[in-house]
Amino acid sequence: MSRLLEEYNNQIKLSLKSKLGLKNIFEVPKLKKIILNIGVGDAKDDSKILDKALQDLTLISGQKAVKTKSKKAISGFKIREGIPLGVKVTLRNKIMYEFLDRLVNIAIPRIRDFRGLNMKSFDGNGNFSMGIKEHVIFPEINFDKVDKINGMDITICTSAKNNSDALELLKSFNMPFKDNEVN
Repeated sequence: MSRLLEEYNNQIKLSLKSKLGLKNIFEVPKLKKIILNIGVGDAKDDSKILDKALQDLTLISGQKAVKTKSKKAISGFKIREGIPLGVKVTLRNKIMYEFLDRLVNIAIPRIRDFRGLNMKSFDGNGNFSMGIKEHVIFPEINFDKVDKINGMDITICTSAKNNSDALELLKSFNMPFKDNEVN
């Protein structure tokens, strides 16, 4: 069992129950899944870039990533329908907690000029999304073997009913938020 999952079950659940004023322990919000996505627009010209992004995302997540294809043709960008343009992976259960632990304690502190995560990145249903400009902040990536630095989207889905409950859940996992108002 991962360290963060044990901490959630033994300490965070109980503190969140009292902090949010919930009557039942099963009402306490929890993580459902974490989705990692790398969009590679240059893959329309060179498929090797997409294969490298697939390898990198598989290394970062510890789980096999899959290619995503364009849903419709966009002539302005010279994109045809059905060509691979990105990679994604959905993490659940133990591997999700291990990834979140590495994200919070190792990767986010390596971001240059980091001032905290924006609290306005919640969607209203308790899910949080963030973007990373450089995927090389993860220690699994060997910087010398990187051809192209890609951005990455991370979406954390929770069972929280609203943004404030999800914010408390993520803060209890030591996510570094800016000190500003949540909508």
